[in-house]
Amino acid sequence: MNTVTNANPISNSSVDYRQDIRSFLEHFIGEEDFSDDDDIFELGLVSSLMAMQLVLFVEKALSIRVESEDLNLDNFRSIARIDAFMRDKAAPAHD
Repeated sequence: MNTVTNANPISNSSVDYRQDIRSFLEHFIGEEDFSDDDDIFELGLVSSLMAMQLVLFVEKALSIRVESEDLNLDNFRSIARIDAFMRDKAAPAHD
């Protein structure tokens, strides 16, 4: 398992962030019975306030700033989508 730490930001798009995301969510919502593809907003597991906590989680985990154009709810609807978003942000930029 690859654990994301603040001291050592991971910048590798092959890292699977799903377990870290799940652990973060379960800590706050106390719910474990949902899949990586479930819409956590539709299930009522996450509120708009919690969405901001998810953004902060991503910023801290990757040592980045999530830009306003990335604040699309679709990027944060499920563990799988958050994972894909984080992988995209962690990937080296190709100019």
